[in-house]
Amino acid sequence: MTDLSSSRSRASVAVQMADARFFRPPRPAGYVSRPRLCERLTAGLGGRLLMLSAPAGFGKSSLAIEFCEVLPEGWQSLWLSLSRRDCDPGRFLERLLDGLRQFYPGLGDEAMGLLKMRQRHQPFAFEQWLDGLLDEMAVRPESGQPLLLVLDDYHLAQNAVLDRCLQFLLNHLPDGWVLLVTSRQRPDWHLARLRLSRHLLELNEQDLRLTEDECLALLRSQGARLEDDDLEGLLQRSEGWVAGLRLWLLAGQDKSGCDGSDMTPLGDESLIREYLLEEVIERQPADVQTFLYETARLERICAELCDAVRESHDSSSILRHLQAHQVFLVPLDEHGRWFRYHHLFSDLLRTRPLSSVSPSAIHLRACRWFSAQGLLDEAIEQALRAGQPDVAASLVQNLSEEQLLANQNIAMLLRWKMDLPDSLLSSTPRLIVLYSLALGLACQLDAAEELAGNLARFLPAPDALQQRSLMVQWLAISGVIARGRGDIQRAEQMCAEALSALPPENFGLRQLCLSTLANIAMVRGDLWRARGLNREALEHAQRGANPLFEALVHYDRARVLQARGEVLRALQEVQQGLERLRTIRTPRSSVARARLMLYQGYLLSVRLQPQAARASVSAGIAEARDCRDISLLIGHCVLAGLEGREGRFAAAFAQLAEAERLMHIWDVPPVYYLAMITLAKCDLWLAQGQIELAEAWLPRLAEAYGGEHAAAAPEFHPQLPLFIELQLAVLAQAQGQHEEAERRLRALLFKAEAQGAQHLALWVQLKLVSLLRTSREREAATILNMALDALPCGSLLPYRQLLQEHPQWLREQLGARDSGPVRELLDLLPGAAHETLPEALVSEALSSRELAVLRLIAQGCSNQEISEKLFISLHTVKSHARHINGKLGVERRTQAVARAKALGLLR
Repeated sequence: MTDLSSSRSRASVAVQMADARFFRPPRPAGYVSRPRLCERLTAGLGGRLLMLSAPAGFGKSSLAIEFCEVLPEGWQSLWLSLSRRDCDPGRFLERLLDGLRQFYPGLGDEAMGLLKMRQRHQPFAFEQWLDGLLDEMAVRPESGQPLLLVLDDYHLAQNAVLDRCLQFLLNHLPDGWVLLVTSRQRPDWHLARLRLSRHLLELNEQDLRLTEDECLALLRSQGARLEDDDLEGLLQRSEGWVAGLRLWLLAGQDKSGCDGSDMTPLGDESLIREYLLEEVIERQPADVQTFLYETARLERICAELCDAVRESHDSSSILRHLQAHQVFLVPLDEHGRWFRYHHLFSDLLRTRPLSSVSPSAIHLRACRWFSAQGLLDEAIEQALRAGQPDVAASLVQNLSEEQLLANQNIAMLLRWKMDLPDSLLSSTPRLIVLYSLALGLACQLDAAEELAGNLARFLPAPDALQQRSLMVQWLAISGVIARGRGDIQRAEQMCAEALSALPPENFGLRQLCLSTLANIAMVRGDLWRARGLNREALEHAQRGANPLFEALVHYDRARVLQARGEVLRALQEVQQGLERLRTIRTPRSSVARARLMLYQGYLLSVRLQPQAARASVSAGIAEARDCRDISLLIGHCVLAGLEGREGRFAAAFAQLAEAERLMHIWDVPPVYYLAMITLAKCDLWLAQGQIELAEAWLPRLAEAYGGEHAAAAPEFHPQLPLFIELQLAVLAQAQGQHEEAERRLRALLFKAEAQGAQHLALWVQLKLVSLLRTSREREAATILNMALDALPCGSLLPYRQLLQEHPQWLREQLGARDSGPVRELLDLLPGAAHETLPEALVSEALSSRELAVLRLIAQGCSNQEISEKLFISLHTVKSHARHINGKLGVERRTQAVARAKALGLLR
């Protein structure tokens, strides 16, 4: 759509560029209202698709703007102005989901994470992604409010992949959603079925032509006066083309009594270009023409940026001139600071050679301006457009280790790496260090080691200080890589050497080395040393006044406290870290916050608070995906455990499969995740009674992580070998080998207590209690009393088996004690709560729409009958049914009805 007028002038204030993504421009000044077309569009709201398809300049966008302003009461609209950059389906869907989240907060947290971590050169299952998002939409209580989704200038982004994505969206559009598309060409969608079902309303060029009355209204609004013959000729030549009339008015505004008799019919794009050149651009003052040509290569402009690009100070006044004369400026925010040129206009301007300055110089100047504003992404993009990857590389290397390690936005660094030549990455020690660290933290160990090896080319350094600095950085990087490979002896040696030589002001590498050494201490079972290293790291972070480092240390400290059995203190540590992050402005996605949220969720699951645990873990997973941080393994394992404990084993294994899939996509070596996921699967298999699968895999894990040549435990499960031994004891009990199970448990208890691993010791004690309860009750009671001494520390999950299998006996044992922690455990016993869900929790268990679907299922209605009774699509019915089964932990309709009756959801 060619919009040949601008909005009214607004106050200029600083606005982040991202604020413009969903800004709907106002109607152009002098716009002639078109109620007849708005009425037709309103009638089409009962369908799925409103299509405005016509050549440039027929008022598509302006009509869409007017229609959004006159939508029926209760309707909301989301406006996406598309550009060529949106031809990447991932970028488009990310923008779309960001926009939807304004209306549906929290929608698609996991889906957004998937898009953030995707690499453009790798295939991505967009339709599967959309299906998951639509399923989530279907069960949201606020999804019933109707929404008009506007895709303006779709032709700029259109391609085969995006066409398929939107075809899928159209086929499964949620109830109450309508898609409005403006485009110069019809999308390659299968629309026959929509037409037959009257779900498509299309307005084409003939529909959008101005009527005679509308043309006259437009001319009168601009003060044009023509004789009848001249007016008739103009109307015939313009053929109702909005842009033609506006161009004519613009060209003749300083001519008195223009009759338009020399005008030729307009409508062909080449004629548009010719007319724009001759009658618009060349009629502007020379300085304005120069301004237009020099700034047209920028996707977005503001006065300050234009001043920097042109090396002048008059851009603000020229922008006001362009607004006043309606020269193709499209506002991008409500404050009148950011604009773009109309696409047709900017395309024409870019085809003209520049005489005063080269395009490369323009992009470099823009790069400097963006860099000075702290907009590093935009600065690097401009440097790459200028054909200056060395400048982009220099911007990257201005990052400090502190910025990299505190924010740990590895995904961003790896995206930049794809646009930089390999030769540049190894051109300076700084780039080598930064990208070696980024690759190491991204678990790309071979690439990190190969790149770090290039530091040798800069040795010997010109002076002793630089020599020492390079060696220390290499030691720290090598320590991180060695820890990733599981070579903890080498990692410990390298990090210890680096730590002893690092200057105090190098906070980033010191924190990295201290964290690595603390993790190794946990692997070795030396929790006291790990605690001491954590304390040193926290003091160091506080001296450096770096809240992000402090938050990461709180995460490390919480892990050590939990291993020592102090769950409540660990929770307090996590909350201190989150509170520290709230005091500062953090990036939208932060590794520190992601890890704290994930671990908070884990600790809440240990406290037997599943709902709170799910919420915290889900938020952590989404943020970890954004940052490409493999700590999300913790989250998926926690969710798998929660699902398994509620009997939803298919959902539990799906969580582990998703974690494994992400690790494959990120090309993470199996040493990081395979054993951790396999152990979680063994836990689920044992809970299911699938002993043969656990029999096949647990001995393999024990062989890999036990004995003389045992592999080191992975970073995110430093006590993995001990928990493998615990599972082996559970397996022996399941096989009926009670003596073997007892032997393993007693040996493990001795080892756990010797290491101070009280959380594991509590697990072992309670497994012994369950094992001995039927044969040696007195001994079981003695061990239980020792375990109950740990109740004030807050761990409740290890008691779950006793709560389920021996509730009455446990109640009797607890009767002699009277304390807060004991009462907390008593409240978890069966009979302490109602057998059916309280009325207040019914809405949390199932949404109102799900309950309506469930009631019809109980009446024996088919999916088609439910669809007709509730006026929802068949796809939505099936989505509701799947979610009902998942929430109730069943697989079939009959089971869902029975379970719902048992819970009091159905009478």
